[in-house]
Amino acid sequence: MLVPVLNMQGEKVSEIELRPDIFEASVNVPLMHQALVRQLANARLGTHKTKTRGENNRSKAKWYRQKGTGRARHGSRNAPIFVGGGVAHGPKPRDYEKQMPVKMRRAALRSALSIKAAAQQIVVVDQLTMDAPKTKEFVRVLQNLAAVDGKALILLPERNAPVELSVRNLPMARTLRAHYLNIRDLMSADYLIMPLGALEVLESILGQAA
Repeated sequence: MLVPVLNMQGEKVSEIELRPDIFEASVNVPLMHQALVRQLANARLGTHKTKTRGENNRSKAKWYRQKGTGRARHGSRNAPIFVGGGVAHGPKPRDYEKQMPVKMRRAALRSALSIKAAAQQIVVVDQLTMDAPKTKEFVRVLQNLAAVDGKALILLPERNAPVELSVRNLPMARTLRAHYLNIRDLMSADYLIMPLGALEVLESILGQAA
């Protein structure tokens, strides 16, 4: 797939051939779903906790006498039927982690990248450089790249503090190091913007045999 390479002014400077094994791979939707579910599950802390009647710190004494009151027989205020009592069958701390082989995760990324490429939602730039953090200037860069009508994911080959700080306050864009590319951030973005250096990083990671 041949795509144009733009500069920060939105002008075409050259063309580049995207590797077909990464950007024209067969799309496996169930695999993408599995990778997304795994990532969302692994992000859960699992620290939810409710107290049972045995853990609740109310009085352990019998509430009122067994006979003669005309009321039901109760032995404790900690019973789940009372306000302030314990919770029956409530959530307990647990680990939500899911496992998925690296080859399957990379295949899911190739499927997602192929969808973006087919929809012409991948923008390749020759470089992204800024002398100092300037949010307004970077908004103009996004406008030049025609990536302002949706959310943009900007891949960087390495740490780039001026660019990262310029994007940090923009609700419609975010930066990510190329070797941290994941299915959730990729699918939640409308545009994928990457300089040639980030493209090389992706090719080095995803260009291996499945």
